[in-house]
Amino acid sequence: MSSITTTDLNGILPLVARGKVRDIYEVDQNTLLFVATDRISAYDVIMQNGIPEKGALLTKLSEFWFNFLEPYTKTHIIKTDDIFKSLPSELSKPEYKSQLENRALLVHKYKLVPLEVIVRGYITGSAWKEYKKSGTVHGVKINETLQESQEFPTPIFTPSTKAEQGEHDENISIEQAEKIVGKDLTEKIGKLAIDLYSKAKEYAKTKGIIIADTKFEFGLTEDNELVLVDEVLTPDSSRFWNAKNYALGESQDSYDKQFLRDWLTSNGLNGKEGVSMTEEIAQRSREKYIEAYEALTGEKWA
Repeated sequence: MSSITTTDLNGILPLVARGKVRDIYEVDQNTLLFVATDRISAYDVIMQNGIPEKGALLTKLSEFWFNFLEPYTKTHIIKTDDIFKSLPSELSKPEYKSQLENRALLVHKYKLVPLEVIVRGYITGSAWKEYKKSGTVHGVKINETLQESQEFPTPIFTPSTKAEQGEHDENISIEQAEKIVGKDLTEKIGKLAIDLYSKAKEYAKTKGIIIADTKFEFGLTEDNELVLVDEVLTPDSSRFWNAKNYALGESQDSYDKQFLRDWLTSNGLNGKEGVSMTEEIAQRSREKYIEAYEALTGEKWA
């Protein structure tokens, strides 16, 4: 099964940016086309080959969550039964349609808030490392005595900077976030993000999945209304655990890039450019994406 790691629309729409996963095109001054490719990155390096259907899985899962969260927040999604009706007619040609179908979203263009909005419900990853070292998470003292992978009494907002591609996001304190975007906006973002995460976390529990943490991104309308943008609650932006296998006091297997990270580390390839995954690693990673999609949406992946 082939994968699409780069899109090429032959200048029919201007290319705005290529991220780690998404190619972003401008439809008009108010509208963008988000195309999720099958690219995958680990340790801030993009692999040479992709995960077949990953972009479509991410797109469909994001659509599910945008619909789920729509009662609680404005989103950037433009709903349409047929995305190609809103695009130049040339893009309906087979060579372009094959690149866009099931993996493209039309979205409103908004001013981006320059923060990675991370909400943590469980202590794991970089937060656990910091807590073991200093008893803090993003510089905030944690009074409770916690074990690895333990649920926080209440979810916490832990922002980070938005790094350029190839650079590392930097965990920052609430006070540092306030210096970047202002105190009022930081408070609004933190409150909304925790609320959205909490609703998603409780839903996911009913499907046998623990959302340990997630990363949101927000934009602002001209009236400074917060808008949920980018992707949302996918294995690329969240840490999903299988509730059946959850064990307090140890690290958990995630529905994300764990196979890839472990393979890179064991072969001394973590952080190195120009690496291609084996077919087995690509296929096992694909299966994890499908497993998460099917569990959360209740729909079979065709």
